[in-house]
Amino acid sequence: MATNDYESVLKMLEEITTNARQIQEQLLDEILRKNAETEYLQGFLHDQTDKQLFKKNVPIVTYDHIKPYIDRIANGKASSDILLVEPLIGFSLSSGTSGGQPKLIPITAESVNVTAALGNLHLSLMIKHFGDLSQVGKRMELLFAKPDVETPCGLKASAVTTRAFKETSFQAILPKLYTSPYETIFCPGTKQSTYCQLLFGLIQRDEVVVIGSIFAATVLRGIKFIENNWRELCSNIKTGKISDWITDSGCRKAASLILKPNPKLADLLEDICSCKSWEGIVRKLWPRTKYIGTVCTGAMLQFTAELEFYCGGLPLVSGFYACSEGAIAINLEPLSKPSDVSYTVLPNTVYYEFLPIKEDCVTDSQNQVQLHTSRHKDTETVDLVNVKPGQCYEILVTSPTGLYRYRVGDIIKVTGFHNNTPQFQFVGRQNVALGVDMERISEADILKAVAEAKALLEPLGLILTEYTSYGDTSSAPGHYVIFWEIKPKKDNKNKNGKELDPKVMEQCCSKMEDSLHFTYRMYRKENIIAALEIRVVKQGAFEALLDYFVSNGASLSQYKTPICIKTKEALNILDSRVIAKFFSPRTPIQDN
Repeated sequence: MATNDYESVLKMLEEITTNARQIQEQLLDEILRKNAETEYLQGFLHDQTDKQLFKKNVPIVTYDHIKPYIDRIANGKASSDILLVEPLIGFSLSSGTSGGQPKLIPITAESVNVTAALGNLHLSLMIKHFGDLSQVGKRMELLFAKPDVETPCGLKASAVTTRAFKETSFQAILPKLYTSPYETIFCPGTKQSTYCQLLFGLIQRDEVVVIGSIFAATVLRGIKFIENNWRELCSNIKTGKISDWITDSGCRKAASLILKPNPKLADLLEDICSCKSWEGIVRKLWPRTKYIGTVCTGAMLQFTAELEFYCGGLPLVSGFYACSEGAIAINLEPLSKPSDVSYTVLPNTVYYEFLPIKEDCVTDSQNQVQLHTSRHKDTETVDLVNVKPGQCYEILVTSPTGLYRYRVGDIIKVTGFHNNTPQFQFVGRQNVALGVDMERISEADILKAVAEAKALLEPLGLILTEYTSYGDTSSAPGHYVIFWEIKPKKDNKNKNGKELDPKVMEQCCSKMEDSLHFTYRMYRKENIIAALEIRVVKQGAFEALLDYFVSNGASLSQYKTPICIKTKEALNILDSRVIAKFFSPRTPIQDN
């Protein structure tokens, strides 16, 4: 992208954020005029397109409400005007890790263009801050595609990332700008794909200027993969032969073109990887790297401390905020720390409404947004330009792809404005909550409690690598179960946590309870809820959880470890790998 091109894109951004109100009004009017005669809207608006009538008559819905309409389209009526007039070209398939089941979201040619425009905007911001790195090197990104699912109507459902990887424009730039060959991205075996992408990234180490993946967890998983397999990787580089267990024909074909005997490089990598500490290892393996491009906000914040340890001061850039339902926002300050990132809403992609949360969010001493309340059932929605800084909201979208007053499920806190467009921090998922009685614990509550408790592990030289939670009501009173996977900072006898100090782990349980909100602590005092439990699982347990979700249709590129376990199968995977259990020895501290 030429200098004048990226500057014109950023100028366009200034214009749309300045004219946010007008753009939002025009967008809603266009959506309603185009789709007023669809079966769905006809039942509420009777051919009218008035905004106030739209808000009065069209209900606020979740995916479950519109699923029957989408199913009818997918099952053979793709050309009918059920939800929208514009022809569909396919369906976006969500990861399924947030709500338990993947969702089908209609896709049109225009929505694909909107997604591409978000990528172009992000690229322009990267050029502004880092220069045009495409002119000086390659990106080593862990990219994973999932097979398409063909629906009865003939249209294909695919992950957003998979659809992007299949675009001819992406395939045209892939060999020049990325270290991963096409065959490795579409390899059906995730372990083989990961191994080959990392192998080819190491071979091209002198060309790599950006490292990343969609989510921080995937980047971290890749680094740990090298940590566990570097000897084999170096052996392949030294001999010029790929391991026999790599059986995918595409991967082996790609290896035959890239992999040549290189003892000198192998010796250098062996010397780097055999060091006592892996602190800053990313800079050592890829010395030209300018930044790590990956989402580090929201649920991904839990991975940033360990990622920073490995990356040695490289900026962690959370570029944008998007979901299967649409391109929502962009990070205008990519050099911000993950905990400080605010996203700027894009007013030209979907029409927004915001459901106010009952009370304001709270920001703790570490600048992490916490949420302890729920929204009023009878609260009216707020338009984009009328939201208030410091207030938390649930996002609703009305999109050109047939979603009307649709609850995305995300809770955000407004932090300010850029021109006339709000900026926000991601707080958590509306439907992600623990509860064993009348109380409810949000995703943000869990994030905060774990962050405070895991600090007690640091003096022991231990790192919390993954966690999730579960509300156990199999006995009365019920209690919270937190699964932890722990590893030592350096190799020692404590590899699987078998020699964990019970007192410290009990303190971690108590620390989590002390961090939770008033209602939880009151219920604990009254013995309505039993003591919180931490179950330590052996290393690799969360890798098995990932394999389970991927085998059930989740895209590896889009996978996020669920904050709460919702299925019996997932729970069994973790329970079968528990190596130690600890309970809080006391009731939590009560407010005066």
